[in-house]
Amino acid sequence: MMREHGQAGRIEGALVQRGDADYEAIRTSMVWNGLKPERFPEVIVRAASERDVPEAIGLARSRGLRIAVRAGGHSWCGSSVRSEGMLIDLSRLRRWDFDKASATATVQPAVTGGELVPELAARGLAFPTGHCGSVAVGGYLLSGGLGWNSGALGPACRSVYEIEAVTADGEVVRCNEDENPDLFWAARGAGPGFFAVVTSFRLRLHRLPGAIKSTTYAFPLADVEEVSNWAIETANELEPTVELALVLATAAPHMTKERPRPKAIVVGATAFADSSQQAVQALRPLRNCPFADRSLFREADEPASLDALYDASGSIWPGQHRFAADTLWSQADFGTLLSKLSDAVESAPSDKSLVLAPVSPVSHDEDLLRDMAFSVLGESYVVPYAVWDDPSEDEVNVRWLREAMSAVEPFGTGHYIAEADLTASPSRAERSFTPSDWQRLQTLRAQYDPEGVFHSYLTP
Repeated sequence: MMREHGQAGRIEGALVQRGDADYEAIRTSMVWNGLKPERFPEVIVRAASERDVPEAIGLARSRGLRIAVRAGGHSWCGSSVRSEGMLIDLSRLRRWDFDKASATATVQPAVTGGELVPELAARGLAFPTGHCGSVAVGGYLLSGGLGWNSGALGPACRSVYEIEAVTADGEVVRCNEDENPDLFWAARGAGPGFFAVVTSFRLRLHRLPGAIKSTTYAFPLADVEEVSNWAIETANELEPTVELALVLATAAPHMTKERPRPKAIVVGATAFADSSQQAVQALRPLRNCPFADRSLFREADEPASLDALYDASGSIWPGQHRFAADTLWSQADFGTLLSKLSDAVESAPSDKSLVLAPVSPVSHDEDLLRDMAFSVLGESYVVPYAVWDDPSEDEVNVRWLREAMSAVEPFGTGHYIAEADLTASPSRAERSFTPSDWQRLQTLRAQYDPEGVFHSYLTP
């Protein structure tokens, strides 16, 4: 690869152009998903440091290229890989720094939750990182961030104290509640449509839980409505520090001796507490299941750790697989939604596919949801995932996801921008925000990026 002169020559990292020998390998590496999009940036800039970002923006402007940005997360639909433009890859921006006295951390966008958690734990601190350890903080925080213990702590972006960003004209700016507050508001929830490049986040940290425990039930999928209704009723008795989720999936190997393994509805609860005794007490309402004797599997008050939770999520969303996902907020009850989706899970072409239904995925405390673009758009939230490994089955699995979503779309009130299938409909992005938040984002985009330097949201 030849080194260019001028603007490109000032970039310290790698500059890869379409047609270069290593272009395709680098392009496909920009998406964690084994299912790669058929979209081709003209230029990929692999930033060596934050200093490369203004230079890359200047180069894009000089060539008339629109910019997309990636930090290294999952982005099932690969929204950062766009045709006819520039992709700025921030995956080498991996530094972090802690200030225990103020309980804050400054992290660059490619730092992953799996890297951050043990460093914080060693200091007696925690942060609501994403549920998969391989997710980088950049796109996760920009999209809002539904992570561990967010019922108590709010979306992860609530704990973003400040950002440093590079705007469309190449200016490096600091953004917080007092400086550039509009850009700071947008950075907490705008997701892949954000109209600047964030090169660092300053995070408010939280006290490390003294104990984590979990309780799990698995029931036959035929019991989906009864189990859902019981779980939601029980959720009303749980403290915000208990994270409850329902999963429709093939029963895990340790849950049953039946072969083939049956489809199941799994009720999983994780308590984050100061002590083991408090964690057990927090999970106590789940012991009162009136039909526990019908369960395929049950396990109460099991000790857990964030490492173990990450291992479990890694088995559900394994690397080197192909994925398609979509999201739905709804005002309908979980019994209604999951009854519709159970039919889809029963007939899924891959036994790895599932439906996740986090109960209260973010806090009900309105104070933790103010002053951010991230929008909560319903009382119920579901995420169907198609998961498979054979490229010849791409079409049938993507079709399965679309058909599963069509079964519950009539009950939908919106989507979550981080995991929405933006290729499914032109309305996906807009419906990921309240009307007023969407309008404010458009107004701010026109203010901060009047020439359209940055790509807006991916569409079909």
